[in-house]
Order: sequence, then structure tokens, then C-alpha cells
Amino acid sequence: MKVKVFEGIGAEITDVDISAGLSPTTFAHVKQVFADHGLVFFRDQTIDEQQHIEFCEQWGPININRFFTAHDNYPQIALVTKEPEQKINLGGTWHTDHSYDVEPAMGSIIVARELPETGGDTWFTNMYKVFESLSPGLQDTLLGLNAVHSARHSFGSKKGYQSNKDARVGNAEVADAMEDVIHPVVIAHPLSGKKSLYVNPGFTRRFEGWSREDSLPILKHLFEVAIREQFITKFQWRPGSIAFWDNRATWHCAQNDYPGQRREMHRITIKGCALTKA
Repeated sequence: MKVKVFEGIGAEITDVDISAGLSPTTFAHVKQVFADHGLVFFRDQTIDEQQHIEFCEQWGPININRFFTAHDNYPQIALVTKEPEQKINLGGTWHTDHSYDVEPAMGSIIVARELPETGGDTWFTNMYKVFESLSPGLQDTLLGLNAVHSARHSFGSKKGYQSNKDARVGNAEVADAMEDVIHPVVIAHPLSGKKSLYVNPGFTRRFEGWSREDSLPILKHLFEVAIREQFITKFQWRPGSIAFWDNRATWHCAQNDYPGQRREMHRITIKGCALTKA
């Protein structure tokens, strides 16, 4: 097993065949790389849907997505698809998956199934480094705060994808009924123990005990810092590519730069745990 570490975030692992299953020793090595870097990429893999599921189950129970269209034969797999005639892609703004859950998802493992001839990269940013880059005074302030996360404004009946009547996303009534959840703004990462900034533009609404109006200046500043070039890795997909990101240590954003072309990705999300304050 070979490991290439990227400057922004993540590491690429080669000389591993996921279709054959990972031995306990190899799995332990991969898990350590994942814990250290929060994001791993695999190239030149050939796995079917069942092998995708089995690989995910090595990491933990699967969290079946409530809003994205599921695969017809494998409900564990969420389809992240853009047809040639569609203008909006899924996941095309910076976010982290499932921060609106009481126990946010550990990670997501996505397999490229059909790619455009050009474009369609996914960008990732490093929330460890983002927190470390902040001034000591701001760090101290954030360490004392919690934040409110919500699914309603993204997946509910009045806003987000639903306002575009996009058939790729459904169950608005589920989002409408979900209570907002509260997580620490800075978490002690469950695997690495490092401090990670845990707010995101997709689902974080405000700080606990603060109005949205008062929260926005600081949140906007954090969101701007988080997408500075030095923290980002831009992953170019190829046939056989797999990405596995840690939702507690990263954000991601799928680029929407391939008009008139089709892109289909298969995503499985793995259950996580309650988050604790750093």
C-alpha cells in the first residue's frame, strides 16, 4: 500500500484492491490514513454496488439518506446524478453531509459511475487547518460556542432544492418535521482528537443563544477563510475513482462546469456519533 499526501487535505492510496476486500492489516493502515488526513482517494478500482456496500460496512452501519433518490436495487446507495438537460447539480455548494443530525454522519464513500468528458471535479477543504489559521482570540471565542444546524432550509418544502421541484431530492415533509440540532462550533474529532471547526454554509444557521443577524458576520468570515486556496484539494475524477471523506474534518463542493453532459455518482454515508466540544 502506497500513500501520497496532498498539500491541502487528504491522501491518495494506491496498490490496494477494494474489490478483493481489505485484510485486517490493510484495513488498519487505511483507517490510520483516514484518521490522520480526514480524506482518502482510491484510483483504478473496479467494484460493483454490492462490493461498494460491503466496503462501507467495514467502517460502520450505513446511514440511508432520507432526501436523495435511492438506487432502485440498493437502497443504501444514494444517486448523485446530473442529466444533460439539468442546470443545477447536487452538492454544488460548500457543505458537510448530515450536520443536521443529532449524531452526524462519520463519512461518505462515493464511487464514480459515469463522468463528463471534462469538469465535474470535487473540491475539499481542511477544517483542521482552517481552525488552526484563526487568531487566538477568535479561537477562544469559538471554543465556547455551539451552533444550530438545520435540514429544513435546504431540504424542506419552502426552500432549497424543493423550490426547484427537483425530482432528485424528495421527502420535504421529513425535513419540515425535523428539529434543529446543536453541535459544538469546535469539536474534538472522534478519531484524531484534533480540534476541527464544525460549521458549514449548507446547514449551519446561527450560534446557540445568538440571533441569525448577530451570527452571520462571524459565520461569513469563517466561511470565507475555509475556502482559501491553501486549505483546498481539487480532486479530478477518473473512471475507477473512489473518495472517502470525513464529514467531521472536511467540507466538499461538487463543481458544476460540464453543461450538456451526464454525471452519475453513487454515494453511501456511514453513521457517526455525537460530537463533543474541544
